Amino acid sequence: MVGDTIELFHERNLECRLLAPSLNIVCPTYSLAEMMMMIEKLLETGRTLAAQMVGLFLAAAFISTAALAQSGPLQIDITKGNRDPLPIAVPGFGGDTQLGAQIAQVINDNLRRSGLFAPISEAAFIERNLSPDGTPNFANWNAINARAVVAGAIEPAGSGRVQARFRLWDTAAGSQVTGQQFTADSGNWRRIAHIISDSIYKALTGEDGYFDSRIVFVSESGPKDKRVKRLTIMDQDGANIRYLTDGADLVLTPRFSPSRQEITYMSFAGGQPRVYLLQLESGQREIVGNFPGMTFSPRFSPDGGKVVMSLQQDGNANLYTMDLQSRQTT
Repeated sequence: MVGDTIELFHERNLECRLLAPSLNIVCPTYSLAEMMMMIEKLLETGRTLAAQMVGLFLAAAFISTAALAQSGPLQIDITKGNRDPLPIAVPGFGGDTQLGAQIAQVINDNLRRSGLFAPISEAAFIERNLSPDGTPNFANWNAINARAVVAGAIEPAGSGRVQARFRLWDTAAGSQVTGQQFTADSGNWRRIAHIISDSIYKALTGEDGYFDSRIVFVSESGPKDKRVKRLTIMDQDGANIRYLTDGADLVLTPRFSPSRQEITYMSFAGGQPRVYLLQLESGQREIVGNFPGMTFSPRFSPDGGKVVMSLQQDGNANLYTMDLQSRQTT
């Protein structure tokens, strides 16, 4: 029904706009009654979250248009956004309940920090011990105003690995929105939670999530007269902090490769500015180039096959690219 209603608006407006120039006509406007009849029909039949959001958007747009037409110019002062977060329930995952509770907590924290979701406290839950193999009692979740609910499980898969499964349900429509299962090392349980958070975010907003990402930066410590700068990496939520250099040399301008498996940065090891390439998994470090006059801001090309750097010669700073395979500079 959402598609039918939008298509109706689209077809009528498109026909008018195509004929207007040749026939010298003005496109008709919809009456408020006609608009509201179509919106009412949409809201009555649109049981999914997406359908209801489209209906409410159209209602707000048409009512605002009608108000302008009937009362003349309208001045609106916008001082801040006012989008209510979506109430969502993420109970502890079944199976390994201790690990499942930790995963659910990370998912709740991720969604809450996004500002688009309002995770419901577990104390309000009527139904507990959800399983991804069953179907929730949607009346129980609608009663606490949960617009979506997640059912998951985390179980041993042998050799120090675990299998994670989850399903995301739309409580109003009583239907599954998405579901996944995958296997990973048990030590990567936080990343499992981030990946699930990304899936939920994508399914309910239509935008890619950002929870399964890392931040590389230069951390500083020590007294003011003897600061130590180390190359550091952490998860986007501040967990899993790891130092990549020992602080013996000054490091600057770290940048990820497109694959996120390598970092390029500048170091003053030996008193000379050089651009280095660091493999995150192995910790292997190599010099990209050792040129007189090398300056700041190394960057990867979009395909990850080259590095762009700045070289200063004869008082002028110019940009150069180096092919990481051939080590040719242009």
